[in-house]
Amino acid sequence: MERAAPGEVRMSRAISPAHANPRGELSAGQLLKWVDAAACLAAEKHAGVSCVTASVDDIRFEETAKVGQVLTIKAKVTRAFSTSMEISIKVIVQDMFTGVEKLVSVAFSTFVAKPIGKEKIHLKPVILLTEQDHVEHNLASERRKVRLHHEDTFKNLMKENSKFDDPICDEGMVSTSGTSVQSIELVLPPHANHHGNTFGGQIMAWMETVATISASRLCGAHPLLKSVDMFKFRGPSTVGDRLVFNAIVNNTFQTCVEVGVRVEAFDCQEWSEGRGRHINSAFLIYNAVNDKEELVTFPRIKPMSKDDLRRYHGAIARKRIRLGRKYVISHKEEVPLCVHWDVTNQIKIYTLEENDILSVWVEKHVERPAHLTYHLLSDFTKRPLWDPHYVSCEVIDCVSEDDQIYYITCPVVNGDKPKDLVVLVSRRRPLKDGNTYTVAVKSVTLPSVPPSPQYSRSEILCAGFLIHAIDSSSCTVSYFNQISASISPYFAGNLGGWSKSIEETAASCIQFIENATDDGLIDIF
Repeated sequence: MERAAPGEVRMSRAISPAHANPRGELSAGQLLKWVDAAACLAAEKHAGVSCVTASVDDIRFEETAKVGQVLTIKAKVTRAFSTSMEISIKVIVQDMFTGVEKLVSVAFSTFVAKPIGKEKIHLKPVILLTEQDHVEHNLASERRKVRLHHEDTFKNLMKENSKFDDPICDEGMVSTSGTSVQSIELVLPPHANHHGNTFGGQIMAWMETVATISASRLCGAHPLLKSVDMFKFRGPSTVGDRLVFNAIVNNTFQTCVEVGVRVEAFDCQEWSEGRGRHINSAFLIYNAVNDKEELVTFPRIKPMSKDDLRRYHGAIARKRIRLGRKYVISHKEEVPLCVHWDVTNQIKIYTLEENDILSVWVEKHVERPAHLTYHLLSDFTKRPLWDPHYVSCEVIDCVSEDDQIYYITCPVVNGDKPKDLVVLVSRRRPLKDGNTYTVAVKSVTLPSVPPSPQYSRSEILCAGFLIHAIDSSSCTVSYFNQISASISPYFAGNLGGWSKSIEETAASCIQFIENATDDGLIDIF
């Protein structure tokens, strides 16, 4: 293993049975304690004063580590602000016999420097020595913006979710009441850090324990922690405090489940009065596997109360945020700009959320020539034949041979009025020596087609197809859509994980193209 970089803190640990869970793998709670300790050491090395954990962001668990392996935790300050710092943490596991190394986990912590007396703290800037240092330094600023705007983004998404109908209760749906877990811990001297407060890593480990118990009650197996939304430390606790941990399943998304944990602290007087201090919250995402190491599909959740429904919709909003945050929270060289969502034999789906705008990219392989596929997809009068989101589509104006304006009507969703659109469809053949056809779609305003009281006028911000020829008999079709609030109800099921309407529509499109006959197709060249 290479030597530590300047300013980097490394912690090595040999994994023993005392650190393992029932599967013989390193306990996630133990790892969280080590990660927090290493991050604190890196922060204090840079600041030169005592530092405390403010938050730990988007922890991802990529691989498991087993008893007998060696763990190396790398922590480094990526950027210093006025009184706070971002610390990047990478956890590597090494097999002692083969020497093979794997990435176990990544995380980003924010630490705040504690002033000495009344002296104001102003942290020195991080010295950037390599090109990678500069990349991480710039990304740290972007990640900070994500953290600062997280609450506003979440509130906006919750407002959108409130427009949707409550989930339809089907057979097989389950209540979350049986997943509620409460645990109480008395903070003793071994649980304290070097400042006398409860060690942040210990609090996170206790939170992971109750969350794991909650998830296990739903799946009847040993859950595997895959990621954690931000651990946010809202206030301190000290030796002698009683910490009450409450965990419950919020929602499930096919093969993963979100568990919310809330922590309250009580001193002796607060304990007798039943008046606690909210000191931490987090949302943990789990998978589970069966005896064959195959992912278990979780049952759908049936909200039974207003609190259940709030948590249910909150989990959907957080999932949407996670889909788009990965490319900012993680290093760009490690995570693609578009976040992979789902894969079938012919269909791939990616999503990206940036500045509260969610975009979807669907890619599919079609066994038909590119020029015929282009003709079928650029003629929107044929769209209702394969797209259930379109009821009718008619040409109302021909701007040019390749630019036409259509009037589109859509079906009723969530009991609202049906929607209609007026869009400009522009199609372009490949440039010289090119092999990609383009169909672009955007809403326009046409005085001759004003909004109708029978419909709710919708809008397409930016959408379309790219058709790339593979050979003379097949092509790849990419569909893009920047989702506006008015059309988000049509994607709500996919975003929530309880529907596959996007995949089904893509499959219908493939079937329509591949089954189309050459009869009636004009020669577009």
